[in-house]
Amino acid sequence: MKKQLLIVGALALSLASTKTFAQEQEKTEKLDEVVVTATKFKLKKEHTGKVIYEITKEDIKNNAGRTVVELLNNLPGVEINAANATRGRVRGVYVRGGRSRQNLILIDGIPVSDASGINQTYDLRLLSLTQIEKIEVLKGAASSLYGTGAATGVINIILNKSSKKEISAVYEASLGTNNSSASKSLRPNDKNQNVSINGTLGKVNYLAYFNLTGSEGLSAARSKNGANFEDDSFYGRNGLVKLGYQINDAIKVDAFLNYDAFDSEFDAGAYRDNSDNNWKYSQVRYGIKPSYKYNKGEVYALASFNEIKRDLTQFNSFANRIDNSVYEGTAINIDLVNKYSVLDEQLQIIAGLNYQKHTNNTQTPFGAIDKDFNTIDPYVSLVYISDFGLNVNAGSRLNIHSVYGNHFVYDANVSYNVFKDRNYKLKLMSSYGTSFIAPSLYQLYSSGGNLDLNPEDSKTFEIGFDAEYNKIVNFTAVYFNRKENNAIEYDYTTFKYYNANKTANGIETNLTLNPIKKLKVLANYTYTDVVSTEHFDDYIPTHKIVTSIESTHVKNLFMSLVYKNVGERVLYDRYGGFGVAGENVILPNYSLVDFNANYKVLNDKVTFFGAVSNILNEDYEETLGFSSRGRNYKLGVRLQF
Repeated sequence: MKKQLLIVGALALSLASTKTFAQEQEKTEKLDEVVVTATKFKLKKEHTGKVIYEITKEDIKNNAGRTVVELLNNLPGVEINAANATRGRVRGVYVRGGRSRQNLILIDGIPVSDASGINQTYDLRLLSLTQIEKIEVLKGAASSLYGTGAATGVINIILNKSSKKEISAVYEASLGTNNSSASKSLRPNDKNQNVSINGTLGKVNYLAYFNLTGSEGLSAARSKNGANFEDDSFYGRNGLVKLGYQINDAIKVDAFLNYDAFDSEFDAGAYRDNSDNNWKYSQVRYGIKPSYKYNKGEVYALASFNEIKRDLTQFNSFANRIDNSVYEGTAINIDLVNKYSVLDEQLQIIAGLNYQKHTNNTQTPFGAIDKDFNTIDPYVSLVYISDFGLNVNAGSRLNIHSVYGNHFVYDANVSYNVFKDRNYKLKLMSSYGTSFIAPSLYQLYSSGGNLDLNPEDSKTFEIGFDAEYNKIVNFTAVYFNRKENNAIEYDYTTFKYYNANKTANGIETNLTLNPIKKLKVLANYTYTDVVSTEHFDDYIPTHKIVTSIESTHVKNLFMSLVYKNVGERVLYDRYGGFGVAGENVILPNYSLVDFNANYKVLNDKVTFFGAVSNILNEDYEETLGFSSRGRNYKLGVRLQF
């Protein structure tokens, strides 16, 4: 640890070497940022009592060559299990101690999920960071606005928009190593290239994007006795087409077509190699969004179709055979939303009607599923923005489900901007809300399914503040408490799904400093305490710290240094495979130091970028029995035309 802190400190001092005073710092006012996830329409951050973190367009450009999960993993209250594993490993997205099914993923405001999956969770490996403009992460219960799944948070991934030029193009390529801490290979086993063409021709805007990525050189499973495990490869493709037509100043129509796919190899389990296991994963998404702006409001309809197919080949050690399984799931989502403003826009009334239909067609050696369900949810939300600093947002939704009937949720958040002085800003905020997670088709109709399952019902309270001083310091601190009733869990004795209760609480803090011109320091700390009736909260750290230093002191050069410490995680050893049956296995904490930089030439038309991850080459187990990446290097170039 002392060695790590010494290196971090030395690099920090080298980045901070300047005598420019604080009054010259960049003009950044976090409370004035505009977000869309809080209400489905543009809203200043200072007017909501919810916690929202952003990964901006500039953040994405400055972190060229990285992945979506790597950037999300640096946010307060977010832990992505297997973020540092082989690309073929499934990522677990844990927000505020919840499981992946308890946070909702949106793409351009559209809910995405895998209807064929056990928990219907969306696989973030399907997305390439280069097709994304920015990401907004809304914390806490949000089912009143977004429906099922929005219990611990909403991750809204906003894709790139068309350029105002008639034609614009970007090409990016990168090569990197893909080593464990025991390997020193310099082979370029991590490869990526993408191209996009976009622009605006009169009333029509367009965007076409294509990406290829591949990695090999690292085994998914960790070798325990020094045996050589074979590499597990990953190859992905991403394609996106977006079209928009501005009929007049009031009416606009947008449409999209998206295809994502990957082929991946994986191993038999913890410390267990296998050369037969592989899967092919594909996703097709398309949709349309007509919108109309009128005198005091705006209305839009968002209709989308999402189909995911998974072909799985896996060795069955019990039957000594290779099994083949096919999973197909589709989701239809139609959302009609209207915003009407009164009292000089101090009061906004947002009303909507949401329809969803999910189907699951699964064929495996252990059984088949061919089922569907649908929901029809009316919802309403009120946003009040006073002229003296008080803001109130309250909403409710009636979930009408074709299997379990009706379920009602509601929420409210309040914020108060104490200071109006331009140099001092303090926002006090608090919220309380209920949320729900509908049982998946697998949990209802599989061999272990239970048609008597109720939807998960959670109640979340949070309170905190967001403070800013003279555009130099911004600090956010939030306490949250969540009580989950009817949480859906699996009983390993009856082999059936059932409902249980659990609780979670914690603290999130986030600090941003701009002490001198062209230098930014960021730090966040998350404390998470999860209490449940069973041991189903594996790999959620109680403590997590992330700090970073960003510098643009040298003209056209951006540098960033990130230090991350992830605390101890618990794995419940149900069968005694790693120790004593029925007892916990404690995974020790680990620390990572990453560095990346980019340099722009030719009026920003050409950008060279590079990164070194896990600089200290720490050997650790992010997940018990599986490989984690050691020190690795990446180099790349981005060309803009």
